[in-house]
Amino acid sequence: MSGRFQDRDAGGSEGGGRSVHDGPGRWGVKPDTFPASADSAMRGQEALPVLDFPVEPAHLSQKRDPELEAAQVNTAIPHVVAWNITRRCNLECSHCYISAGSWQSAESELSTKECHRVLDDVLAVNPAVLLILSGGEPLVRNDLEEIADHASSAGATVVVGTNGTGLSNERIESLKEAGVRGVAVSIDSLNPAYHDRFRHGAGSLSATLDAVTRLGEQGLDFIVQTSLTKGNRSELPDLVEWAAEKGAVSFNLYFLVPTGRGERMEGLSPSENEEVLVELVALEQANRGRMMVRSKCQPQLMRHIVEADEESPLLNYATRCPCGVQYCRITPEGKLTPCPYMPAVAGDLMKESFGDIWRESSLFAALRGGKLSGRCGRCEYRGICGGCRARAFAQSGDPLGPDESCAYDPPGDRPFVEPRRQVTYGAAAAREMVWTPEAEERISRAPSFVRGVITQRVEDFARRHGYTVVDLEVMAEVRRKMPVDFSKRLPFFLRDREKDPEQGETTDA
Repeated sequence: MSGRFQDRDAGGSEGGGRSVHDGPGRWGVKPDTFPASADSAMRGQEALPVLDFPVEPAHLSQKRDPELEAAQVNTAIPHVVAWNITRRCNLECSHCYISAGSWQSAESELSTKECHRVLDDVLAVNPAVLLILSGGEPLVRNDLEEIADHASSAGATVVVGTNGTGLSNERIESLKEAGVRGVAVSIDSLNPAYHDRFRHGAGSLSATLDAVTRLGEQGLDFIVQTSLTKGNRSELPDLVEWAAEKGAVSFNLYFLVPTGRGERMEGLSPSENEEVLVELVALEQANRGRMMVRSKCQPQLMRHIVEADEESPLLNYATRCPCGVQYCRITPEGKLTPCPYMPAVAGDLMKESFGDIWRESSLFAALRGGKLSGRCGRCEYRGICGGCRARAFAQSGDPLGPDESCAYDPPGDRPFVEPRRQVTYGAAAAREMVWTPEAEERISRAPSFVRGVITQRVEDFARRHGYTVVDLEVMAEVRRKMPVDFSKRLPFFLRDREKDPEQGETTDA
């Protein structure tokens, strides 16, 4: 599978040579056009190691949670795969879980050909995966577009996670040509003094803001990602409003997981986290239909959503921590871990297939139904929350341990709270109507994590309007009447990959 561009191995033989991606490459993009990084106390330190999982498999398989298994909240499908394709970065962010920096080496990175081989492995398990290419800073790899093209040509939805400082007009165009459907950009403050200090890069905020403007002008969907700290907590409403005004598809607020350089940072207290979650519920409600507002690494948001807003679209999601269940991470060296923030290795993709590790890893098996300990284990909300498993691992070394960032102290005798929706994002839905081959082909283009919900909505609409067969005309009518418009434009994961020949715009999925 070569996609629209020829495969290449920039640094070695087919047998597994490593590549150093320093030149301009086939795409004509120089990866070194970034603002200079500020001096950092971390410069010259080696990356924190990726650890082998220390718990014996027998221990992991002994304790199961029958209520979780009965609720089927942990159906194991790799809907989302995050891939840190490099540890190199022009910035040295204070919280970086992978300890990235300009001093990191490309020597251990997988070659282009190895990346293609791993992608083929992933796509064999889920041909409609949502693939997040990140780093480090992924733009430093001049074969980024070749990797993205290989995945998108095979049916994956590809998103790039970047600090944004290298997003020139030319680079944005090359990403679009490679089939990239969206870009996640990190902005931690609208105050240059704070953002630049936090990211250890003079002028980085200015460069990133310019990139956001370019993304909007070129029509490439973008997500704004903010890492929550004591220093920027008061800016949250302003950041959300700014992101919405700029046309972001989503605003994602990341709560600190103490791993990598983040281990040296002080996060918010549990009570402060609670206050932010309450605020986030209000911001999500205020921006509904305009921009998605989400928490990351803090599934405790769902406890507040259930209590405050039964109509929230967030209840359409498989809301429990997806770590190792519907989500996993590939390291720059090809190791598979449950998520980017949990440096516990489930397997080595240079030695085993993605499918074998996904199905047989004792670590993944534990995360999919293992009995949680401490307050998380006795919490009635563990079916929709369960705490952040990566944070539990960082705090105690136990991926099934309690998440101590939570202020809620469950009494342990309350009824188990089950997910509210029959079909959620991340869940499959059996087709109950006849679909034409063209309609089946169209829905096959949607990422796997939204396909079940789209199927259900299309069939519900068809039944209400008296249709007996789902065809392209029915799907088009559903698209026109979807209640969420995101400023008249659906996000990348609900839009078709092809161009409308009359309007020159991407059509809805």
